Amino acid sequence: MNDKVSKRVENIHEPSTIRMARLSREYKERGIDIINLSLGEPDFNTPAHIRKAAEEAIEQGYSHYTPVAGYLELKQAIVEKFKKDNGLTYQPENIVVSTGAKQSLMNIIMSIVNARDEVLVPTPFWVTYPEMIKLAGGIPVFVEGKVENDFKITPAQLAEKITPKTKAIIYSSPCNPSGSFFRKEELAALGEVLKKHEDIFIISDEIYEHINYTGKHSSIAEIPELFNRTAVVNGVSKSFAMTGWRIGYMGAPAWLASACDKFQGQFTSGACSISQRATITALSSSLEPTYQMRDAFKKRRDLVIEKVKNIPHIKYNIPEGAFYLFPDMSWYFGKSYNGCTVNNADDLSMYLFEEAKVSTVSGSGFGNESCIRISFAASEENLTEAFDRIATALTKLG
Repeated sequence: MNDKVSKRVENIHEPSTIRMARLSREYKERGIDIINLSLGEPDFNTPAHIRKAAEEAIEQGYSHYTPVAGYLELKQAIVEKFKKDNGLTYQPENIVVSTGAKQSLMNIIMSIVNARDEVLVPTPFWVTYPEMIKLAGGIPVFVEGKVENDFKITPAQLAEKITPKTKAIIYSSPCNPSGSFFRKEELAALGEVLKKHEDIFIISDEIYEHINYTGKHSSIAEIPELFNRTAVVNGVSKSFAMTGWRIGYMGAPAWLASACDKFQGQFTSGACSISQRATITALSSSLEPTYQMRDAFKKRRDLVIEKVKNIPHIKYNIPEGAFYLFPDMSWYFGKSYNGCTVNNADDLSMYLFEEAKVSTVSGSGFGNESCIRISFAASEENLTEAFDRIATALTKLG
């Protein structure tokens, strides 16, 4: 990298998800038939009533700077959402609206993490968590979740990793990339460990809240003793198919919300006015379009599981949320075809890209060297074709 670039930038990595999406676009632009299963976004359009709200906002003249932490009306809608969906009681001063949940997470980490602080990160994790922690000068400490345990950490594992330097823990539920989510009783067990360490702050990324196939979503913030030690991050990208609108938000103790407001004010200031007005409608309207999208994802998940069952030597969990499969492909490591040797998940992901013309993402960027992430946010036709191609390519490795 150019020696004029700061060490700060040199020390962070391009997200593997973005890299594979970029490669897929480049191949498609060259006329190569790539099925892109690396995407982390719904393939649905934003519901019509939300788009209409944006049109009305434009006509009503919402074209000026917005308050840094968000319109009061939107913050009130978020307060109501937290109360209705999660049983969490916030006030507008506990809410900060940002340009996507990613910015909300970065605001929090930059506001609480000092140099050499340790932040616990259960694996697998969303690719950006460790990079955010490192940018803040902190040290990510990984707690391994294994496929045999549905990629979920245990209270004993959590307790073992806590040190006097532990400042926070960050995780997603439902999880990107594994599709696992912590049930209420599992959060309660982890909570018993965290109750013993009052200085540890909790960052709960709940962006996939409504993409949940088995039951009601639970938040660790529902535990009364942990409520004031937790920041709940959410947004509209996944549940409302609004990835491009760039709206995320957080509910947190007032001291942290104030700090994030201050920090954000020096970077982006307030989020887009039109997107905020559309989000008010999204959060205040029926969730029926969201549930229809969720049901479509569940049908695709079931299709994918049936396809994977017929491919030998793959270990996998059944994702109960989000829209990803995260299979353990380690049996294929060390195998070769046509001069190409697959040594690890990075190699396997690129092998499938070149040989099967299917774009996936290596698990190495998610903290698991044995797995790859496969998105099923694609049409059933494309999923069927993609897994047929994957099966054919894997049979060639011998």
